[in-house]
Amino acid sequence: MKGLCFFLGTALLLVGCGYHFAGRGDNIDPAIKTIFVETFDNRTSEAQAANYFQNAFASQFVQRGRFRLAANLQEADAICRGTILALHTGSLSYQASNLAAEERMTVTLSIALEESKSGKVLWASQNFVGTSEYAVAAVGATEANRRNALIKLADDTAERAYRLMMSGF
Repeated sequence: MKGLCFFLGTALLLVGCGYHFAGRGDNIDPAIKTIFVETFDNRTSEAQAANYFQNAFASQFVQRGRFRLAANLQEADAICRGTILALHTGSLSYQASNLAAEERMTVTLSIALEESKSGKVLWASQNFVGTSEYAVAAVGATEANRRNALIKLADDTAERAYRLMMSGF
């Protein structure tokens, strides 16, 4: 009987305090339906990084179904802006010969979601960090692994940023 009372009390407490799962988009005004993802500024030496991150953020907005992409700034209810501040790679593990076996790529972004008409910032992070690992192999394979890791890093970072935007964190 005590267990049942505890369970019911906990359930009532959670319902009564407004508890809900994050990521439903409650933080963003329902009137915002279209998003324009600007070309990301790239302050790194990685040539394709801006394209990978812009595409990853645009894909997140489309895949989740909450927004449509606007063709230009004038048609958008909100604008997603981003700057790739830094992209570093460091050794994560080593082979017996003291050569790197695996590397970790770390990106630092500045991201903002703003209302297009008012310029009001809906969500922003000045130092949004993401990481991805990849295997070090022969020269050609390592470059392909690095490129794939960068694409995965862009996708994972965009997904995490989207979830935070929608939940208001």
